[in-house]
Parts: sequence; C-alpha cells; structure tokens
Amino acid sequence: MEEKQPIKGGEFIIKETNCDSIFTPEDYSEEQRMIAQTCLEFIRQEVDPNLDRIDSMEEGLMPTLVEKAGELGMLGMSVPMDLSGMGADFPTSILATEYLGRGHSFSVAYGAHTGIGTLPILYYGTEAQKQKYIPNLATGVWKAAYCLTEPSSGSDANSGKTTAKLTEDGKGYILNGQKMWITNAGFANVFTVFAKIGDDENLTGFIVDADSEGITLNAEEKKMGIKGSSTRQVFFNNVTVPVENLLGERNKGFKIALNILNIGRIKLAAGVMGGAKEVINHSVRYANEREQFGRPISKYGAIRHKIAEQAIGTFALESAVYRCSANIDQAIAAKVEEGMDKQKATLKGIEEFAAECAMLKVVGSEVLDYCVDEAVQIFGGMGFSAESSVERAYRDSRINRIFEGTNEINRLLTVDMILKKAMKGELDLMGPAMAVANELMSIPDFEDPSDELFAEEKKYINNFKKTLMMVAGTAAQKLMMQLSKEQEVLMNIADIANEVYVAESVLLRVEKMVKAKGAEACEEYIAIVNTFLFDAADRINKSGKDALMAFVEGDEMRMMLMGLKRFTKVAPYNTKNARQLIATKLIEKGEYCLSDAINL
Repeated sequence: MEEKQPIKGGEFIIKETNCDSIFTPEDYSEEQRMIAQTCLEFIRQEVDPNLDRIDSMEEGLMPTLVEKAGELGMLGMSVPMDLSGMGADFPTSILATEYLGRGHSFSVAYGAHTGIGTLPILYYGTEAQKQKYIPNLATGVWKAAYCLTEPSSGSDANSGKTTAKLTEDGKGYILNGQKMWITNAGFANVFTVFAKIGDDENLTGFIVDADSEGITLNAEEKKMGIKGSSTRQVFFNNVTVPVENLLGERNKGFKIALNILNIGRIKLAAGVMGGAKEVINHSVRYANEREQFGRPISKYGAIRHKIAEQAIGTFALESAVYRCSANIDQAIAAKVEEGMDKQKATLKGIEEFAAECAMLKVVGSEVLDYCVDEAVQIFGGMGFSAESSVERAYRDSRINRIFEGTNEINRLLTVDMILKKAMKGELDLMGPAMAVANELMSIPDFEDPSDELFAEEKKYINNFKKTLMMVAGTAAQKLMMQLSKEQEVLMNIADIANEVYVAESVLLRVEKMVKAKGAEACEEYIAIVNTFLFDAADRINKSGKDALMAFVEGDEMRMMLMGLKRFTKVAPYNTKNARQLIATKLIEKGEYCLSDAINL
C-alpha cells in the first residue's frame, strides 16, 4: 500500500496531485464560515460607511477601528489562546484575511499589525517578550509597526544603515538611524526595528516601545492610494533599548525579516483576493444598472468578456491560495508531530512553501490590478470619478505589486528558491528534467487520453510542467553561474511556474467539485478551467520562447521550439461561449458567486 506523504514545497513541478488531497473553500467548516461572516459584517458596518473619513486621516479613527477588530478577535487569529488569541489554523487565518481584504486602507493597517507587526515577536520572542507584548497586540490594546525599509535599502533590505551600539554598562543598545514607508507608524505603540550591531554582516531585530525618548516621526506621506493608511518616516536619535528587547539572536534579524515576509506574501494574496471579489461585485451591479442603446450594458459581449475574465482570474487565484494554505498547515502539523514547538513549526512550515508564497503574491496582486482596471472601464466615465466605488479601488490596488517585495523581486526569488532546493537535494528536478530532455528526442505520443475525468486537461498540466523543466533545466545547464544575472530569463521561468501552479490548482478544485456535485451542476466551473488552460497554454508558450531565444540557437533552438510547441498544444476550445456562460452566472446573481465560503 502506497504511503501518502504531505507534498513538499516546489514538488508540484514533479508530482501529480490527487484532487481529494487538496483543500478548497468548499471544505470550510460551519465555524470557519461564521468567522468569514463576522469579518465581512465588520467591513460592511465599520469600514464601508467610513471610507472617506478613513482616507482623510481623521484623527483617531484608524486606531479605533483596529481596536474594534481586536475586540472581535480578528487581530489574534494566529495567536495561541494562552496569549489571548484564537489559536486558529493557517487556512482560517487566510480566510479572515480574505474577507477583511475588502477594507481598502483598513486592510493595510490590519495586515501590517497582525502580520509583520505581531508575528516577529510571536515567533522569535522570548517567553517574557511574548507575555509582555502579544496579549496587548492580539486584543488591539497596543498597535504594531515594522521598521525595516530605509531610504537607501528597499529590496536590498540587509544593506540598512541603522545602527545599534551596546551601552558601556551592557544593559541596553543605543539605536540611531532612519526608517521610511512605515505602515501604522502614526499610532503604533510597538516597533520591530532592524539595525546592525557594530560590524555585523546581518541585521538584528529589536522590540522598541514607540514612546521611547529619541523617536520622532515625519509627517504622513502623501500617497497615490491607500490614503487612509498611516505611512511615516521614523527617526531614531540615541534611542535606548533594553538588552532584553533584542529579538531572536544577534546577526539573525535578516532571517527574521525574510521569514515574516513569506507569511506576508501569502496573506497579501488572500487580501487582494477579497478586494478582487468586491470589485467584481461593483462591476456586475453597475453593468446591470447602466443602460446604453436601450439595454443594460451587461447584455453586451464586450462587457461580459471583462466580467468573465475578472471571475476566471479570481477563482483561479482562490483555488491556488487555499490549496497552498492547507499544504502549509499540513507541513506545520507534521513538524509539531515530530516534537517541534508550534511557533517554530509554523515558521518552518511556511518557509517550506516560500516559493509558492512568492508566486501567489505576484499572481494575486496582478489579478487584482486586472480586476480594478477593467472595473473602471466597465464604469466608463463614472469610473474615473472620485464619486464611484471603483476609483478608490483602482488607486489602492497599485501598491500591492510593490508591497512585500516587488513582483520583480518575487519572480527572481521563486526560481532561486526552487533551484536551491534542487541543489540541496530537497527537490529532485534532475531526474524529471533528464526525462523531458530524452522525450524531446523521441517520437511524440499521439495516443488519445483515457476516459478518466479531466484526463485531457491533466495531460495539458503534465505537459506544462515539462515546459517548465525543459526551459529551466536548459537555462541552468547553459548559463550556470550566469543564470542569476539573466533576470529576464528568470522572470520568464517564474511566469511559467506561476501558470503551472495556478492552472493545476484550478483544475484540481473543479475536479473535486465535479466529483461531489456532478458535471451538470458545475457547468460554469468547467468553463472556467477550460478557458484558463486554453489561455495559459499561449502564455506559457510565449514565456518559453522568450526565454529559450535568449540562450540557445541553431539546431538546438529548433528542437527546443518544437518541444515547446508540443508541450503547449491544446485542443480547440470556444472561449467566447465559455466566457458568456461564466458572465451570465454572475450577472444573474448580481455578484461574484463562484465560492461557497459564505453567502454574501
């Protein structure tokens, strides 16, 4: 009997996943659905009516909203119950993040507080540090901010110039430096600050009370979007921090920053997913209400195409995010079972899927950007007016491609992390890559797929994976140490990986739905997966060609391009009719209605 092992990070490239082993929004328990409902009601009652007040930075409003969220338990989802939290599992925390992701600037304040603000102390703090800070952060009594970025160190965070010097009596550190783009800085009680001690190569983390002498703040930044989010520069001028407030170990702060960013990336993907669903709701309702040439614009094919594309991208993102969240949760549980401390196990479990977290951050932020852009287009001139519901969404969306590491950095990281796993022997890419290379020299397989459910679609996914291994394997072999400098090629490879992961996720989800409900009840979902796969084949083909032409030539290039054509070939499919079917479902319901998490 085959022993079932939880899938490891990056293994989606080389392993076939059974649909019964993945988690989908349809699997949520009644308790989890109630949490989602509570989060949504909070947005509807506390945030939506006050969006203009929030954006005008009304004094005290945002911290009050954070406190109210704390009273409802929303700030302590990931915090153990003995530290005044809910002790929820990882998918539940993702669910809460999704539904609170509809809150524009509030979502940013919430995400910064519960993620980068609270988690470094929860996961790296001493027992005394956790007892002092976490209960107050989990309940909203205190608010948190995270001070990493500096004027000269953004993506290259470890080059920060803020210094920490041990006092002569050895009882504290003196901090000097400047941090910028600090979310929640205007009302935070606690800062997690990264600085270098002496000639250390890497940063060290410190927990700094915001009322410490020597801390000053610049005025609030004027921003394109998320105007209601407090964003300020923070200056440290001979600020004394007690030695017991050093976070984790000396010279290990950069590791803390990286691991917390892994969590932030998948949480951002969940948050933007909530935002995407909300903007689809606005798009559909406006299209149903707005009449031109004597009929609602939702009757026109061009508008239906936009609504369907918004829905396809969001449904696919949702499938991938919840699949990954459960994989992370399984990895955490496995490490706890081995005897590892829960907090350490959580970090290790998320680190295991760091590549997937980076991929989802990219996909999610770009799905939301597509959705808000098309929403403005559907609204027409009204969409350009500050009076519309989508103008704010358009501006607020843009930051997400920069937050938590730019999408360019995350694309580079995706390939780097997967290749490093392979080099360490944690991921066997060599065997499958060699098999693909041998297949290029063989006669193509023209056998008809079996009668198994979605057999043809599974073959497409398998071929997409072969494309990824062919392009990435050839690049690694040809460019070797130079590959890290070939950023365009790396980003092409990352784009293929993103397409493969999301395509497989949406297929697995729909297969699971069809097995549970039957094909007739899942007509629009089948249309989603078929349309996504059909279009993904073209996108993968383009990324593959762009990459291969950068480093192969002659007969080898011709062979590779033939292989690429073979691996990205899909049967003809009427995507126009499929999109009509998908859009009609949303238009009739008047909202995004493709998820069973809760009834909106």
